[in-house]
Amino acid sequence: MADRPFDIRRLPGATTLAIACFVILYIPMVILVGNSFNNGRVIGQWEGLSLHWYGQALQNRAFLAAAKTSLVLATLAALIATVTATMAALATTRTRGFKGEGAIHITLNQPIMVPEIVLAIALLIIIAQIKQATGYTGLGYLIVAHSAFCIPFAYMPIRARLEGMDLTLETAAADLYASRFYTFRKVTLPLMAPAILAGFMLAFVISLDDVVISEFLKSPGQDTLPTYLLGELRRNLTSEIYAISSLLLLVSVLIVAGSWLLTRKKT
Repeated sequence: MADRPFDIRRLPGATTLAIACFVILYIPMVILVGNSFNNGRVIGQWEGLSLHWYGQALQNRAFLAAAKTSLVLATLAALIATVTATMAALATTRTRGFKGEGAIHITLNQPIMVPEIVLAIALLIIIAQIKQATGYTGLGYLIVAHSAFCIPFAYMPIRARLEGMDLTLETAAADLYASRFYTFRKVTLPLMAPAILAGFMLAFVISLDDVVISEFLKSPGQDTLPTYLLGELRRNLTSEIYAISSLLLLVSVLIVAGSWLLTRKKT
């Protein structure tokens, strides 16, 4: 009798464990979104359905300033990370077996392997010395730090796309005397475009949601949306926090869903 293929659904308790994991992960989000529509000011006391706190949030200047900072930071960091990841993916997939290949892979994936708080402290030590030497305290430090942290998240889908690409078209272009740059611009780049956009979106949402690196490295007046929410939780917990968190959750879900739609295999 031939062995049946492994199916996790046949394991005892697998379904129960999966349901429990989904409940633990998503019930808090459902509660958060539900409370954002609470008309009352007291947390945990339902006083009717209302969009009052969403309107309040959209009139909050501190929230809008933090949201603007987050959008600028995430956009620039994702752009830098995606360009860097694209070049790295091309170098590691189009050239095989070169010296130092393993070291490059380790370096690119280091921000994922190292605990984020360790990375934040290391960056803080370096940036503190640069601030002291130059006197510059602008947003550039956060952009560089977020870019470095987001590179692996952009690199993974781009590399996966390049490894799965058929080289026939690139070879045909070379046989027709197309230059490397022309082949890249007319053949490789269009085929990579969905993965590049997906990598950009993943890097964007990672930067948008980051709190540890931002909390350690930000200067006064540089609150991002996550650090603003953290500060509000310490000072004044109202349903407005739920409304802002729900908006941030919605943006993150839309971006991740868009990334999945771009990278899924077409049947």
